[in-house]
Amino acid sequence: MKCYICAKEGVDSDAVAVCIVCGMGLCMEHAIREDNDVWEGGYPFPASRISKSLPRILCPDCYNALKKG
Repeated sequence: MKCYICAKEGVDSDAVAVCIVCGMGLCMEHAIREDNDVWEGGYPFPASRISKSLPRILCPDCYNALKKG
């Protein structure tokens, strides 16, 4: 799989990750790693945040959309 953003720019680079929102293949330069908080508790609302976090990989477009939202 190739990095979609690099391919649009005419550069050939292998993808090392996939955006969890849109599924776009990303190279190391375009992949954005964010840590996601983990919550525990009963339904319907989480009660407390756990000290551990989960990593998530986003493309620049999805990262910007989520940060502005």
